[in-house]
Amino acid sequence: MFGLLILRTGGVHHVSILQQRLCCCRSDLSIHLNLKNTSYLSRSYYQNAKKDCRNVFQSYKCKRYLSTTQKTVRIGCASGFWGDTATSVPQLVFGGKLDFLVFDYLSEITMSLLTASKAKFPNQGYAPDFVHTAIAPFIKDIHKKGIRVVSNAGGVNPHACAAALQEVVQKADLNMKIAVITGDDLMAEKDLLKETEITDMESGNPFPNNLHSMNAYLGAVPIKRALDLGADIVVTGRCVDSGVVLGPLMHSFGWKQNDYDRLAAGSLAGHLIECGAQCTGGIFTDWYKVPDWDNIGFPIVECSSDGTFILSKPPKTGGLVSFGTVAEQLVYEIGDPSHYLLPDVTCDFSKATITEVPDVEGGAVKVQGAKGSSPSSDYKVCATYLDGYRATAVCPVGGPRAVEKARRTAESILKRTRRIFKQLGLDDFTAVNVQILGSEDTYGPHAKNKDGGPREAVVWLAVRHSQKRALELFAREIAPAGTGMAPGLTGIVGGRPRVSPVLKPFFFLYPKTNLKVDININGVHAETIQEDVLCIDDAVTPSLSENMEGDIKDLPSGPHKYRLEELAYTRSGDKGDTANIGVVARHPLYYPYLKKALTAQAVEEYFQHLIQKDDTGTPKVRRYELPGINGLNFVLRNSLGGGGVASLRSDPQGKAYGQMLLDFKIKYVPDLKSLID
Repeated sequence: MFGLLILRTGGVHHVSILQQRLCCCRSDLSIHLNLKNTSYLSRSYYQNAKKDCRNVFQSYKCKRYLSTTQKTVRIGCASGFWGDTATSVPQLVFGGKLDFLVFDYLSEITMSLLTASKAKFPNQGYAPDFVHTAIAPFIKDIHKKGIRVVSNAGGVNPHACAAALQEVVQKADLNMKIAVITGDDLMAEKDLLKETEITDMESGNPFPNNLHSMNAYLGAVPIKRALDLGADIVVTGRCVDSGVVLGPLMHSFGWKQNDYDRLAAGSLAGHLIECGAQCTGGIFTDWYKVPDWDNIGFPIVECSSDGTFILSKPPKTGGLVSFGTVAEQLVYEIGDPSHYLLPDVTCDFSKATITEVPDVEGGAVKVQGAKGSSPSSDYKVCATYLDGYRATAVCPVGGPRAVEKARRTAESILKRTRRIFKQLGLDDFTAVNVQILGSEDTYGPHAKNKDGGPREAVVWLAVRHSQKRALELFAREIAPAGTGMAPGLTGIVGGRPRVSPVLKPFFFLYPKTNLKVDININGVHAETIQEDVLCIDDAVTPSLSENMEGDIKDLPSGPHKYRLEELAYTRSGDKGDTANIGVVARHPLYYPYLKKALTAQAVEEYFQHLIQKDDTGTPKVRRYELPGINGLNFVLRNSLGGGGVASLRSDPQGKAYGQMLLDFKIKYVPDLKSLID
């Protein structure tokens, strides 16, 4: 009944008991015996397992019967970012029938915040919500159900995160293996890297002097190995978001490092659920069709060994799983979908398909068709560096001519502060951004201002300066506007503006062979992993998905026009100072018309007021195609005012760009709605 697996990694043999399910069918009931992956199986452990089996038999009615070979693996994602809802864990633990529970907490912005936290308090630098809110209240249930946990909540201090988890486990009087994966932190190499004259892979800027953090995006193999070694909980630092799903799949199915199509499929499963409720109805274009936001269900993928999977959510939860909700997430924050680079595999998602599964409560879809090829020999690294300070004032203004009053208020505060700077011998602001929310400033030439404008508006006044002292002076000059400037200024949101550091990202590539990844279990070093260069192929396949127009030359025209929202779903996101906008046709017959109208040039012209031009004159927007879902992906470079915490805009991550594009007009086309009636 127990499978013994001999694994060979990096020339070292490892012996471990495979995780299996023992299923005994009696009438319509199944006994599920979940045997932990461990290096030994003692007599007492076996006796406890039989006892657990009897308990499960008495209380659990099973719909699926599994052989001694695990046919599917169920993985639920309970967090899409640091600060996600606390309601996700209980719905997945008690209603998800999970094998693995995973959490994604990290982004470039989050890494900057955690680095700043650790600089002030050495025992911090991880996501405490994971320990105290997500795990502690449910640790006994997680342990009892045999659910294994994988999370990148370790941030820049995974050992401290594991120590906090160990306290939770001990307090619950449990015995669990907690694995810590390290090696992503490259700060010890900063002086050596500076000598190599590395430049930013996007901007070409030189290596920064005042480095704040530097972390490589690790892959799924260390997570897989930690699970092979028996870990109940795996805590990582920086890794690719999809790795928290791919690692458990590699472990469960024994996928090898050159099973590229399966690795791509597992990465797609991870990509779809890594942002939590974003694939179950959250931020969906047709938001008005999504029920019960207050109880929105979090995603579950049930994966087969061939890489196909079903995406759903727990029963009796809100939200919606449909072609549209999942297709939007597929195009979220990707570049070239046919050449999506990850540490473990180069993915081609362009021909992946999403098919709705009928008669499932809350909806479900089947996803298949991802292809993979060998990864590169480098890790992507994100460094952050200090580039001055920032502060933002947000002030509501009411009454007639609210926009005019708000704009004059902002301009007057800047004028007064600059006069103070001059008197004190301080330099001017290095950057200023004034937006009047409610006036559609972000829409630029596409704004639809009504006569007289709104009677409510909000001042968004963000500034940057090289000295913290200067911005402290600025912050003091906001409140006086309430008594000495426009009538109707009702307050300052959040009180006096807080001065915070500007941490800009710096991206570069780092050879995999130069990096060692360590796995520690319960404080003891268990294994060191170093990339095997023999598994790497640096051959780069040029993209075939950009600007293919063979099927749109002879399209019939007509007198009709449509807003893009009538024909497509959209979703947008960010990577540094680059935004992406995914567009998915609501019906395959609309797709060629979208391709004809939504060219890269048309989208660049539409967003020209938000794109920073340079002296090269090269196009800043590129278009890629995803024929598997009848989709397009637009990549807009230099479009976020620096992006992340470096941006002074009210939308530094381009979250509203897709929504703005919904008003794009598709003109001179036939009656497209009649084509599908």
